[in-house]
Amino acid sequence: MTTPSAKPGVMLIKPYVAGGSNLEDRDDIIKLSSNEGAFGPSPKAQAAYTKGAAELHRYPDGGSTELRETIAKVHGLNADQIVCGAGSDELIALLCSSYASEGDEVLYSQYGFLMYPISAMAAGATPVTAPETDLTANVDALLAAVTDRTRILFLANPNNPTGTSLPASEVKRLHDNLRGDVLLVIDAAYAEYIAHEDYTAGIELVDAGDNVIMTRTFSKIHGLGGARLGWAYGPTNVIDVLNRARGPFNVNSAALDAGVAAIQDKEFTKKCVAHNLKWLAWTRDELRELGLTVTDSAGNFLLVEFDGTSQRNASAADKYLQGKGIIVRSVASYGLPNHLRITIGLEEEMRRVIDALCHFLGKNCD
Repeated sequence: MTTPSAKPGVMLIKPYVAGGSNLEDRDDIIKLSSNEGAFGPSPKAQAAYTKGAAELHRYPDGGSTELRETIAKVHGLNADQIVCGAGSDELIALLCSSYASEGDEVLYSQYGFLMYPISAMAAGATPVTAPETDLTANVDALLAAVTDRTRILFLANPNNPTGTSLPASEVKRLHDNLRGDVLLVIDAAYAEYIAHEDYTAGIELVDAGDNVIMTRTFSKIHGLGGARLGWAYGPTNVIDVLNRARGPFNVNSAALDAGVAAIQDKEFTKKCVAHNLKWLAWTRDELRELGLTVTDSAGNFLLVEFDGTSQRNASAADKYLQGKGIIVRSVASYGLPNHLRITIGLEEEMRRVIDALCHFLGKNCD
């Protein structure tokens, strides 16, 4: 007897494991494991989501028309060059399934987002990594890793889980030296948090050619992770492909309504950005005062390195924090066993994290 078999590569995928949400026998949890917005969603987004409940028997707008037009207005884009998805994860997967197959390669930096290799392998392609320098994507290494089989190059900018980013000049240099038949995907999930003057999300590169697409998400700054909503801005040839490949109703009505309200609530977004800038810097400085190595993150999280040779290593720190009701993210699956990723939460949450780690490290915490 035989059974159905998945295509080659699928069974080699290590399933994505999301950040933890619960701890046994505790209800006073501080969840800082998934880079969710500290304040949650905008009250206006919550109201819009709830208002649509009576219409849930109706199919959503298959073209996400109002949301695309709202995004276009806020960012000064052409709505016809925008496509929406069930999170940017869906768009990443669609790009891989549409542009890469068996025998092709999908390239990304050493500590890039895990959905890149997962989506590549699901499409039958081979994921390939290029080494990073100081936990930062290296343009020369990426270009050196391009082969005749490369079809897609993913660049998360800022990157998750490292938090590091490349200036606009380096991203442009990457594009300028990339073959025209390789699709450059700039994953700008954390773009709204960045205050660097030399950073751009990649819109100008999309406008300059036919082989660049920028992906964005509502899961971070807009606090809509549970609604699963993302979008991409690209040249008409790539957007046409995605519209052909996606499901006809791939974004649900409640998410569409919440997304429109969220992106229009500029005051709430401004509040979230200001909070993150303050407490990202405060937490980074406090962690360094404790003797820990911390990346200069441009997102809403920090990557923290522990001494891998001592008993006060990342695994022990993770376990200790859980004992205090604090959930952070182990990134051993990214090849970083001596690191933990900590999301920036509310003020009292960050103070509790620092206090807990101070005691864990045996410091004077008075």
